[in-house]
Parts: sequence; C-alpha cells; structure tokens
Amino acid sequence: MAAEKRKVAREEEEEEEEEEEGLPARASAHARSQSHVRFPPPMRTSGGREGGGGGQRQAPRLLAHTRSRSHTHFNTHSLKYTCRLTHSLSTMAQGESGVQGGAGGKLIKPVDPLFTGTKAPQTDLSPKLSVCSKLCFAIGGVPKEVAASATAFFLQIYLLDVAQINAFQASMVLFIGRAWGAVTDPVVGFFITKTKWTKIGRLMPWMLGCTPFLVVSYFYLWYVPPFASGRFVWYLGFYCLYQTLITCFHVPYSALTMFLSTDQRERDSATAYRMTLEVLGTLVGAAIQGQIVASAHTLKHCPTHNVSAGHPGNDSGGEVVKSLLVRSEEYLSHAKEVYMIAAGVIGSIFLVCTIVMFLGVKEKDDPYAPKTEKPIPFHQGFIMVMRHGPYLILTAAFLFILVAIQLVQNNFVLFCTYAADLREHFQNIVLTILVSAVISIPLWQWFLQRFGKKTAAFCGITWIMPFTMMLVFIPNVAVAYVVAVSSGLSVAASLLLPWSMLPDVVDDFRLANPYCKGHEAIFYSFYVFYTKFAAAISLGVSTLCLEFAGYDTGACKQPAAVVYTLKLLIGAAPVAFIITGLMILLLYPITEKVRLRNKLHLEDLRKQSSSSREDLGLM
Repeated sequence: MAAEKRKVAREEEEEEEEEEEGLPARASAHARSQSHVRFPPPMRTSGGREGGGGGQRQAPRLLAHTRSRSHTHFNTHSLKYTCRLTHSLSTMAQGESGVQGGAGGKLIKPVDPLFTGTKAPQTDLSPKLSVCSKLCFAIGGVPKEVAASATAFFLQIYLLDVAQINAFQASMVLFIGRAWGAVTDPVVGFFITKTKWTKIGRLMPWMLGCTPFLVVSYFYLWYVPPFASGRFVWYLGFYCLYQTLITCFHVPYSALTMFLSTDQRERDSATAYRMTLEVLGTLVGAAIQGQIVASAHTLKHCPTHNVSAGHPGNDSGGEVVKSLLVRSEEYLSHAKEVYMIAAGVIGSIFLVCTIVMFLGVKEKDDPYAPKTEKPIPFHQGFIMVMRHGPYLILTAAFLFILVAIQLVQNNFVLFCTYAADLREHFQNIVLTILVSAVISIPLWQWFLQRFGKKTAAFCGITWIMPFTMMLVFIPNVAVAYVVAVSSGLSVAASLLLPWSMLPDVVDDFRLANPYCKGHEAIFYSFYVFYTKFAAAISLGVSTLCLEFAGYDTGACKQPAAVVYTLKLLIGAAPVAFIITGLMILLLYPITEKVRLRNKLHLEDLRKQSSSSREDLGLM
C-alpha cells in the first residue's frame, strides 16, 4: 500500500510540473506569491485510532508533502488541478478507510476545500434566437402598424368627408385622442412594473387580454352612427378607448425586445425583423384601406359643369341639383360601407397576428439580475430615467423627427386630393412610399452595423427633405412617384433607428445602475408618451390650421388658403422639424465605440450575476 501511494504522489508531482511549464512566467510568479491551499487532514473517530496505526502515520505525511508542493494558481488550469488533487486525496483516504474498516475503524468525510464549487458551470446567457422566433415576434407588431397606417392616412379625411363633422371637431377628436393615448403610456408602464410574473410571462398577458376589446373599439371607430348631433362625442369616445387599448398592447410589446436576448446583435436583428414586418404592415394597412375606400374619394359625385348656370326657377337647374344630391347620398352611403369593410378586415389581422406571436415567442425573465433584487419603485425609476442624458437626447431628437413624418403622413391624402390634383393616384403613391420603405429596411440594418446607428440616422432621415419640397413646387405625377421612392428611405430609417437605439440607451442605464430592475417599461412607455403627445399637438394644430384657412367639409374643391396651408404642412413645416431633431441628435453620446464598451462591461456583469445565482443555489 505504501508503494502504491508513493507512485500516485510521484505521478501528481509530474502533472504539477507539466502544468507549471505551460503557464507564462509572469502568471506563475504571481501565482506563487498567493496563499497556500490547505487541505484539512482526515478526521478520525475513536474507532479509527484503535485500528491500523500505520495508515495514520502515512496519511499526514502524504498531506504535508502535498501542501509543500501545491501553491494555488488562481486561473482555470490550476483550479482544475486543485480539484483533481483534492479528488485524489479523498479517494486515497476512502481507500484507507476501507483497509482500516476491517479493523473496526471509520473515516469521517473530509471537509470541502476552500475553492470547491468556485468555478461554476457557465450557462449561455445570450442564446441565439431562431429565425422562427424572430419572425413570430415581428408578426406581433404587424397589426398595430396596419391600424396605425389606416388611421394616419385616412382618419382625418374620413371624419371630414364621410362622418361629416366640422374641421374644429375633427381636430379636437384627433388631438384629444392622441393626447389621451400619450397619457395612458406611462400609466400602463406603471401597472406593468407592478405586474407579477406568470406562466406565460409578465408582458404577454397584457397583449392577449386587450386584443379582443381592441378589435371591437377599432371597428366602431369607423362606424357612422345614425344620429348626427352626437357624432363628435361618439368618435371622441371610441378614439380614446382605441388609444388606451392600443397602448396596453404596444408598451409591453415594445418592452418585450429586452426580454428576448441579452446579446445586442440578436436584439438588433430581432428589431430589424420587427421593423421590416411593421413597415410591411404599414404597407398592408395602406393597401387594404386605400384600395377598399378609394372609390369613396373620387370626383364622380362632383358636378362636371357649372351648376350656377341654371337659375333656381329653371327646371334644368333644379334637376341638376336634385341629381347631384341623390348621387352624393349614394356615394356617402357607399363610403360608409367600404370603411366598415376595411375595419373588419384589419380587425381580423389583429386576432391572427396576436395568436401567432403568443405561440412563437417565449418571454424570458431578466437574465442577468440576481434573484435577490427587488424592482425599483415607479417614481424613483421615473426620476432616474429622466436624469439619464442619452435617453433625453434620443427622445427629444426623434420627437421632432417623428412629428415631421406625422405631418406628412396625416396630410398627404388631403394634399394629393386638393393641392396637387393627384386624387386618382394617391393610393398608389402611398403604396410606392411603403414598398420603398420595406425594401430599404435591410439596407439600413446593414448600414447601421457597418457605419453605426448615429451615422445611419443622419444619412437616412435627411433624404426626405429635398424631395418633399420638390413635390410642393412641382406637383405632377412623375415627380410624385420619385418623391415617393426617396421618401420611403427616410420613413424606413425613422421607424428602424429609434427602436434600435433605445435598447442601447437601456443598456447604458443598466451599466450605470447595475442593481436596478424593472425599468424597461418606464423607458419604452415614456418614449411613446412623448412622441404620441407631440404627434397629437402637431395633428391637432394642423387640422386647426385647415379650419382657420376655411376648409369646406364635403366640398369638391377647397379655397386657395387651404391649398397654401396644405403645402406648408407637407413641405416647410416637416423640414424645419427634421433639422431641429438632427441638431439635437448631434449631442447623442452613445457612439459605436461606447456601445461596444458597454457591451463588454455588461457581459462581465452578467457573468458575475450568473455566478452569484449559482453560488446561492449551492448554499
């Protein structure tokens, strides 16, 4: 037995020398300066002392020899060697116990060494997302954009020409509805932070629960009630209800990005999938709404000759007026019908896409926050978020940029109908803009990875400025389609980049406040709040401008002042807002160098958090 133990000790000494030769000289010198690892000698019971005294003398001698040879090197190789050496000693001690057991002795299990279990098995903190998961996540955002496209392009003209409420009432519906939607964003964000984790996640129940009610409210938004006096209250109520429910869907959906993966590239890739399908949803919404309701906005119900030529007492003049009234009623009834059909189709898209997202996306809990952390209080989180400089700069910059896009989007159909004489082409021009945006999303995704997100924002959003001015001064069909293609590039950039940059801001905040948890909904809800509120103001003010200019509800031709106002709302005003936003964006501090540095620091933080969790599990 003694010869066998000496042979084992000799083999372990040779392995130690091989390990030391493989280390750099500096690491070995530093490691030798560290403290010794002391392996406690096996403790014996009184029965162990009564039998086999020779084994008692040899084991301490072997342990003493081992302690003289084993300095701890605090790295992966030496730690592996230490665990192997500990296992060998425990095995020999157990073998001794078996020999002495025949003499009636028992050996107590040795005390675990100091660093046993320190090297925890590493788990993959940022697994690659499958294409199927990214697609299902992206499909979840499609219905919101389909509905947003329909309301953005057609709700204003629907309220004025189909529901036939005056311009002031229409402006109040649009402004109050958007402002109400903005107010509900932080409220929903607050309740999300208070929501407990369920079997399907913390965010998914919100989206599933609100979808049926959302479909109903959207349908009645496009229904013309039989009474005329209370239509303002009807549309205001259902528009506010729709904005509340769409907020309950959109805020958790936006925050879900942070719970898909901790890898920035995977999140950016999922965001690119999302933006591509959302722009495609915008295209589908404009196509469905535009193609179905296009017949409601033609010139067929307008007079083809001068009605004033007939006198009131003239039979031919009276017949013309009567004929026009009948045709106007027929087309008004037709317009109501086609708008309801479009609303039903879009409502069904909501249901199908939400089910697909639920089946294909698994929401993950915060993967790098220790389980001992508690969510920060909402008011404290709000103060911390509002003090975070990069978030304020990003929000302010895209607030002005998105207001410019909203101005163009909400007044484009009116501009084509009354200011550019493109009434017969507006639906095709809208489709051209959105097709261009869908195609350019992958281009901007490649561009931002190659040149950085800040550079992509400047290059992408400036495209729209010269071309919108060109359409204002040269309002013909050929120029309109050129403007549509170029504007699609800017629309794609304005949709993709803020949602791609916002997770970087959240990561930057996370690095500055490593022990905060549950702040994601605050970031996303208040970002949506500010952009919605600004859009509400711009839309309400633009509709009021049309009222002051003398907009005539249901008329086939508008006064010159209205035409001039529409040109300002499409051209000069968006350009001024875009320039302001880009100047603010110059101050945005998270460059590609900063983003990569944050990524490395966060990876270290996540590894430490993972180790702390596993250590807590071992205790």
